[in-house]
Amino acid sequence: MTSEMTSNKPYLIKAFYDWISDNELTPYIVVKASMPHVMVPVAYVQNEEIVLNVSSGAVGGIALTDSAIEFSARFGGQLENLYVPYGAISAIYAKENGAGTALPLEEIIEGDDSSEITETFDLSSVDTSSADVLISHSNEKPKSKKSKRPSLSIVK
Repeated sequence: MTSEMTSNKPYLIKAFYDWISDNELTPYIVVKASMPHVMVPVAYVQNEEIVLNVSSGAVGGIALTDSAIEFSARFGGQLENLYVPYGAISAIYAKENGAGTALPLEEIIEGDDSSEITETFDLSSVDTSSADVLISHSNEKPKSKKSKRPSLSIVK
């Protein structure tokens, strides 16, 4: 008896996102903007694709849900809510060194609850000078962000 498994793509994207971020690099995703349920600023789409900086410093309150990545960001100073189903992501990689992976596009199931963003994020804490999430070709080094990693300790 074989049962059909769910897609491993959300797990892979979340793992690469964490890995890239934990190494203090900038995660970028490549999105096929013409796929169903994708909500991105159309003015920035080229050849049906958009490359987005999804680092926590560039976006407001990113949420990697079971079916999509949701976040708010500024494009040309205008606040936008974005919704990217995992099926529409063709790659995730680090801006600084290209480490990451290419992924096959997958059919986006009509039952996905992508008709509206579930949450609006507060961008007041985002540094708007670097908040545009589109790929940039600057040679500026990212600001080092110290993060306390979880650790285990023996409790007697």
